[in-house]
Amino acid sequence: NCDDALVSPLPSTALSSSSELFSTHSPSFAKLNRRDGAGGWSPLESNEQQWLQVDLGDRVEVVAVATQGRYGSSDWVTSYALMFSDTGRNWKQYRQDDTVWVFTGNSNADSVVHHKLLHSMKARFLRFIPLKWNIGGRIGLRVEVFGCSYKSDIADFDGRSSLLYRFNQKLMSTFKDVVSLKFKSMQGDGVLFHGEGQRGDYITLELQKGKLSLHLNLGDSNLHFTNSHTSVTLGSLLDDQHWHSVLIERFNKQVNFTVDKHTQHFRTKGDSDHLDIDYELSFGGIPVPGKPGTFQRKNFHGCIENLYYNGVNIIDLAKR
Repeated sequence: NCDDALVSPLPSTALSSSSELFSTHSPSFAKLNRRDGAGGWSPLESNEQQWLQVDLGDRVEVVAVATQGRYGSSDWVTSYALMFSDTGRNWKQYRQDDTVWVFTGNSNADSVVHHKLLHSMKARFLRFIPLKWNIGGRIGLRVEVFGCSYKSDIADFDGRSSLLYRFNQKLMSTFKDVVSLKFKSMQGDGVLFHGEGQRGDYITLELQKGKLSLHLNLGDSNLHFTNSHTSVTLGSLLDDQHWHSVLIERFNKQVNFTVDKHTQHFRTKGDSDHLDIDYELSFGGIPVPGKPGTFQRKNFHGCIENLYYNGVNIIDLAKR
C-alpha cells in the first residue's frame, strides 16, 4: 500500500523553483488539482533550465508521479524528466534501462497524467525538469508524488571506524555466502567488508578509485601474497554520494557479483569449496592494521544501509 499522496499534505514552503513569472505563479501553487493563485507554477522564462522542486520532508520511497498544467490556461508541460537527491545539492537523474527517462506530460491544462515508476526512488528531494511545453503557451505545472515512508538501518563510517560481526565459534566454514548492502561514499577508496582465515582464505570488498572490487581466495595460502587470487571489479564513479546496491552470492566456487543491477558471474580460484574465516567479519574497514594482505587499504568513509550477511541484519544487531 505504498501509494499515499505525498505533496498535498506538505506546507507550501516545501515547494521551490528555479524562478517564477509573478508571485501568483509561485511554486507554492503547484499542488495537483489546486486552483489558488494563478492556478499553478510558471517560471519567469520558459526554457529547459527551469525546475520545480519538492522537499518531501524525509527520505521516502517514491513509486509514482502525476502532473497537470496551470488551471484554466494554455500553459502545460508536454514532457519532463525527474531528478532526485537526499541532500538537495547532489542530484541524480531518474533512469530506466540505463537511459535518462523522459516522461510524457500533459495535452491540456487540467487533465491529470499519472506515471507509475518502473523502479521506485528513495529520496527526500524531487525535481521536475520541463523539457517541452505547449507551443501556444508557457511552462505550467501542478504535481503530485505518490509513495510511502522509507525505513532502513544505516551505519555511518568516518574513515577510522569499523563494525565487527563476531562468530560464536573460532572458525566459520561456509560453502554458501550471501552479502547484500547499499552504500553511499564520500571518497573513492575504502574497505566495505573484510574477513580472513589462518589457512589463507579471505574475502574483501573495497572501493578502489570509485570502482568496486571483490577479492576472494578459498583455501590456498600460496596464492595469498601473489596476484593469482580472484579479483573482480564492477562499476565506476561509485563515489558520487548516491546510494549503490551490492549483492554477492557465493556457492562453492561459483560467485554472482551484482552492483546496481549489473551482474558478473565468475568462478573462484583456490583448492577448496569452503570459505574459512577466523573469529569475525569487519564492515567499514579493517580494525587491526598489518594483517596479511591488508596493507595500504583505507577504511570506508560514508554510509552503509540494510547490511545483511547470510540473512543476519548486521546493523540492527549492532544497535541492540
